[in-house]
Amino acid sequence: MSDRILRRRRAAFAAGLATLALATGLAVPAGAAPAGGLDYIAVGDSYTAGTGAGEADKPDDATCWQSTPGYVTDVDRTGRVSLVVNAACHGALLFSGDDPLQQQISVQAQLTGLIGAGKLNPSTGIVTITAGANDAGVSQVLGACAAYGIEVCANAVSASEGGMGQVGAVLANVYGQIHTVAPSAKIAVLGYPRLFEPADGNPYFSADEQRLINRATDKLNAAIATAVSSANAYGANAQFVDVTARFAGHAVNSTAPWIAYNSGNPLADSNFHPTPTGHRAYATAVMNEVKPGTLAR
Repeated sequence: MSDRILRRRRAAFAAGLATLALATGLAVPAGAAPAGGLDYIAVGDSYTAGTGAGEADKPDDATCWQSTPGYVTDVDRTGRVSLVVNAACHGALLFSGDDPLQQQISVQAQLTGLIGAGKLNPSTGIVTITAGANDAGVSQVLGACAAYGIEVCANAVSASEGGMGQVGAVLANVYGQIHTVAPSAKIAVLGYPRLFEPADGNPYFSADEQRLINRATDKLNAAIATAVSSANAYGANAQFVDVTARFAGHAVNSTAPWIAYNSGNPLADSNFHPTPTGHRAYATAVMNEVKPGTLAR
């Protein structure tokens, strides 16, 4: 295979890469949710939209699409909450810019729609959110590292890290906006897992590139945690849920991965997203760390 063909295939692989996933699971029948459980709202990107959990509900005319059963469904099935709506969208950004599609599916658009419909309100008891990875350019980092080698990879990671302060500032504002409309709600802000267990042998990412990508994930999580602290300084009642430890030993190139990767289809939407086990791990993190059952109704 010529170098040109290999580079082209690596670039095609890189173009389809997405974002990031977790620990073990809880499964209570869907009908078990009692009347009076905490009103539950979910917003955010593909992690909350369920990508990787199952078949995508993706009609031809869809803008905001999801897959089930993701972690939101698993949390709902515990019987501790009553899901009002999962408004998350695959591919959602915080910064919508001038892109008409992003203006429809951005996290801000999700919140605006929920507020306008009266679904996010003072009765809301818990909100879960994943957001920030797309805006930090995680897919661009993955593409650069997959296609162009360590030097370009390092530059892409540095550029991503340079924008994380801005991402964090917008996230703090988002958490504050949720609190203003739903002042009684606990806001569970979920982080992202490291994608790799750095090792040689991957055809697209060297061990050094894997370390760089993990470093960028760590810094993104740190920016999200700082945003939570900033919002809480104004009473937002948010909690950062770090999933890094839960995913240790379960990266995409581990022997027991909880992050999806289809080597036969590098453009699969599910690649680098939680598997069903990973989504159950996210749900476990919410239940064990946020403890919805102890929150006031």
